[in-house]
Amino acid sequence: MIMTTDFPYDWFGTAEKFFSSTELAVLKQIHATAKHLSVPAKTVLLEESKVADRLYLIRKGCLRLFFFNDGKDITFQFFFEGDFVASFDSLYNRQPSLFSLETIEPAELSVIKRDDFYNLIQRMPPLRQAYEEKLIERFRTYQKLFLSHIKNTPQQRYEELLKEHPDIVRRIPQHYIASYLGITPVSLSRIRNRH
Repeated sequence: MIMTTDFPYDWFGTAEKFFSSTELAVLKQIHATAKHLSVPAKTVLLEESKVADRLYLIRKGCLRLFFFNDGKDITFQFFFEGDFVASFDSLYNRQPSLFSLETIEPAELSVIKRDDFYNLIQRMPPLRQAYEEKLIERFRTYQKLFLSHIKNTPQQRYEELLKEHPDIVRRIPQHYIASYLGITPVSLSRIRNRH
């Protein structure tokens, strides 16, 4: 069950490792506008083909983006503490989302509605800049993932994941990691046994 909570304002003290001082100042202003939720694991926050109307900031926990292809659940990105998550294309264009968003672990989230968020970025250039930087970062991540699936073997993709994102290997169930790498869980077990 999703519960509305009041997070202690001192969360921002621990958030310093995720954000610059400018971003923190902006987040403190967003704090009053956002709703704060405690969400159980395996909660779908956005369904594929629905129009996104919220932006999430992960305070605790992890989420994944996934879609269905021929009845198979395909995971293509993970998010952790400090990440902003939404179907940005759907949020911006008010078009159906191409994927679903789900919690993997129990999560503490700050949630801001689309219109409130876009009103804030119109008034606050530092927030607009932070938002644009997050979009560019997301685009880079998708480019790297796309190229990795073309150029690298599953073994190389796994080694790259270990090197660049050890949190994923430690915190995410193996079947989601296998899906993310584009292999079966059995193949992933073989690759892991070689390490």
